[in-house]
Amino acid sequence: MNLRVSSPSPLPSWLKTPIGKASEISRVQKIVKQRKIHTICEEGRCPNRGECYGNGTATFLLMGHVCTRSCAFCQVEKGHAPMGLDEDEPKKVAEAVKLLGLRYVVLTSVARDDLADGGASWFVKVMDEVRKVNPTTQIEVLTPDFGTGKDAENQQALRVATVVRAKPACYNHNVETVPRLQNPVRRGGKYERSLRVLQLVKEFDDSIPTKSGLMLGLGETKEEIISTLEDLRGIKCDRITIGQYMRPSLAHLPVEKYWTPKEFDELGAIALTMGFSHVRSGPLVRSSYHAGE
Repeated sequence: MNLRVSSPSPLPSWLKTPIGKASEISRVQKIVKQRKIHTICEEGRCPNRGECYGNGTATFLLMGHVCTRSCAFCQVEKGHAPMGLDEDEPKKVAEAVKLLGLRYVVLTSVARDDLADGGASWFVKVMDEVRKVNPTTQIEVLTPDFGTGKDAENQQALRVATVVRAKPACYNHNVETVPRLQNPVRRGGKYERSLRVLQLVKEFDDSIPTKSGLMLGLGETKEEIISTLEDLRGIKCDRITIGQYMRPSLAHLPVEKYWTPKEFDELGAIALTMGFSHVRSGPLVRSSYHAGE
């Protein structure tokens, strides 16, 4: 797959939806901006952010807004030196969760391959602080694959174990696309390495639900999607989100196909028959969509 610069195709009608209450979005943006913290809702320009904010959920982006990888689909900034860790970030996030009255929070991060443990212990620090200030708030984590550097396989296991010991309400890691498209879509990511993250979670603590996500529209086939879902169920992945890839800019991978709502419904039904306990499949579904449910 070549990254080509071309004019974007017109959005189909089912992707043209209201962004949500402007007042709710403004309130969240103000609280986040004042504390100099980040959310993937804003950095990734998620189309569901208004709805999620209104439902009492949000996804915080930890460890800065600059990623050490350069995935060809992602809106998050990359290509620069990563930021130093803000020692006050755990407290700032905990305070924001309280001010926003969040019942369910998702903690994700940019990839930090520059850090000794990939940022695993930082996830735990933030989780601890959020729980201290908000004892009834449930926390889902959406982590990188933690699988780079020297002795990568063993280090990945140690890093995943660090996060698992903190007992998240759900452990999420996205495979993003089918195996054939991993290299052009996820630069620096590997399919088997991502599957291993979710497999390790179950090996360390089978009681923690695992979750993954797929973007459609990058050139995958229905057969490849079903095969990927089978791979995920093969490692006991409990939950799946399936959504439409939407090109952030002309510098990102083009959309090869807009899958229809009916096709998403069909794929969601297939996922349910495979045994996934929670399935969200639709054009505007994103990794943290309706996470609190």
